[in-house]
Amino acid sequence: MTLPAFLFAALGEIAGCFAVWHVVRLGGSHWWLLPGIVSLAAFAYALTFVEAEAAGRAFAAYGGIYILSSLVWMWTVEGVRPDRWDATGAALCLAGAAVIVFGPRG
Repeated sequence: MTLPAFLFAALGEIAGCFAVWHVVRLGGSHWWLLPGIVSLAAFAYALTFVEAEAAGRAFAAYGGIYILSSLVWMWTVEGVRPDRWDATGAALCLAGAAVIVFGPRG
């Protein structure tokens, strides 16, 4: 259940943060903050479903998924296409997340 939890968490975190961004940076209505708060709460709750023996490890591994998801959001919602540096950075972060998730423990 780890990957679905990560993906749901990413959607919740990005949507919640974007709601605040929309109010503060784009001058949107303060009503945007209500779904933003709900989204951020859903993000935190979703991470509790990650299969990890330590919260810190789950949060660290989630970082790679968050970065990739943020770039997908930027492209699909904001209409800004990621460049090769965005893609390279995301690949490096995903590699790091994979080491955290799949690395031998002992």
